[in-house]
Formats: sequence, structure tokens, C-alpha cells
Amino acid sequence: MTDLMIQKLRNNEYFGMQDQLDSLYEESENGRYFKNLYDFIISEENIRLAYRNIKSNTGSKTKGTNGHTIKHLQSMDIKKLVAITRKRLINYEPHSVKRVLIPKPNGDMRPLGIPTIEDRLIQQMFLQILEPIVEGKFNSNSFGFRPKRSTHDALARCYHLVNHSFNHYVVDIDIKGFFDNVNHTKLLKQLWTIGIRDKKVLSIIKKMLKAEIKGIGVPDKGTPQGGILSPLLANVVLNEFDWWISNQWETKPTRIPYKLKRNKTDALKKTKLKPMYLVRYADDFKIFTNSYNNAKKIKIAVEKWLQ
Repeated sequence: MTDLMIQKLRNNEYFGMQDQLDSLYEESENGRYFKNLYDFIISEENIRLAYRNIKSNTGSKTKGTNGHTIKHLQSMDIKKLVAITRKRLINYEPHSVKRVLIPKPNGDMRPLGIPTIEDRLIQQMFLQILEPIVEGKFNSNSFGFRPKRSTHDALARCYHLVNHSFNHYVVDIDIKGFFDNVNHTKLLKQLWTIGIRDKKVLSIIKKMLKAEIKGIGVPDKGTPQGGILSPLLANVVLNEFDWWISNQWETKPTRIPYKLKRNKTDALKKTKLKPMYLVRYADDFKIFTNSYNNAKKIKIAVEKWLQ
């Protein structure tokens, strides 16, 4: 566990939130739907926890379109900060988002959308409550922007699939412009399907997605890289894909309830199904299989599904 993870866990426990977050995860894993999340999100404990978490973030010193940084929030008494934040959310209208271009390793430029510090606080409040719920529904083969997971875990699974499972053929896919092309309506439906059924919460998320990008206008699609909630929303969008791949082989339902995974795998090998194992990190993913012909067919099927 990294120092950042340990600090977040300490913060959760300090504000008495950890048991409630664990409960949300367990209930989500057991298939519960959540219709009353708003009061939990605007609770004093959750606002104070969000403030503590963004205060230690290096991005807290970056100015938004209103020129404010974390110093603006630090100048307020915590009770005042809680009251102002709750008041904003009654009829929430996000501030405009600052657009910044940063260079990518291949020489291209990556657009970042930087919300104001006040909106980052609100996004952090939502993240803290939504994360355990969606984590209860996420597939284990997704590694990007998730608690207790890292690039090292993704690489370890790749090595295992090559060296132990002997899947030496790989379909390598990177979705071009993924963050900029997320369909807002589809995303909100996916949140509803996952179990987030508080209409006020979904309405505020919709407003976050529609926040004006300064100098460009109101977006009709996409979730800006740079927003605190964006990585979680991106994983929600692709969770459906993760399970589609997984259910083709690894978690495919069978008539016989095999106790051992290897027995199920041996049985599947006797069918005409194509072995496929996913490793996804955000919008970059690889699908491992055991032959060139299978890889070609999987690539075609994946492209059609994503379209």
C-alpha cells in the first residue's frame, strides 16, 4: 500500500467515514440500488474529508478560471466552508473549466480541463461516496485509477498470462480521443444501471459534464481529463466492455458449477470458444489469446462492440 493510500485511509478513519464507505461497497457488491445518496454526500464529515483530501493534492495550488487556489478555502472557517458548499449545491451551476494543453510522449498535445478549486471540492465529495459503490460492480481486470491498484498490478497480470497461461498473442487497443468523446446520456444510464439511482446526484453529475469550457463553450460530449471525478466516470463507461470480454471466457456461465478454475478452463478449451483475457488501464487495454487467428477475430469483434 502506497503512502497516499495509507494517508487516505487515515483521513477516512479520522472523520469516521471508513465503516460507512465499507458498507456502501458491500451493499453494492450484493446488488443493492442507492436512491438516497445526496444527504450522505453533503454531510459535514464528507465535506471535511473532501477538503482534507484535496488540500494534500499538488493540483490544489493550480488556479481555476476564477483565480482561486486552496488558499481561498483555507481562509474560511470550516463551518462556513460547509455552509457555502451546501448552498451552492441547492441549485448547482459549475464554474467554467480552464483548458490547458500538455505535451504527450509522442509529441501530440493532451487537453486538460481544470475545474475551479470550489468545484474540485464538490467533485471530491461525490468521488468519495460513489467510488465504493462502483468498485463493488467493477471487473477485476481493470487497473487504472482504482484504489489499491497500479501499473505494476497490470504488468504482473500480463506476465502471468504470457508465462503461465501461455497466451502469446495480443490484441492491443487504445481508444483514440476516448475522454473527449464520452456520450453523456449513455454514461448517466450506466451509472443508473450500476446502482446510483439518486436523481439529484445524477442531475448534478450531468451539470458537471456540461460545465462550460472557457474559450470553447458548453460540451455536448466528453468528460475532461483533469477533473477529479473524470477517471471514475471513464471506468464506469468501460465497465460494460470489461464484463463483455470477461463473460466470453473467464467468467462465462456454465451449466456445471466448477469448484476449481482450472477445471472450468479445461472444459472451455474443448468448446469452439476463443480464450480471451483482458488487461485494461483506463482507455488503453490488451486482450491476450492463444493463436493469431483468434486474435484477428477478437479484434474485429471488439471494434464492432466499441462502435
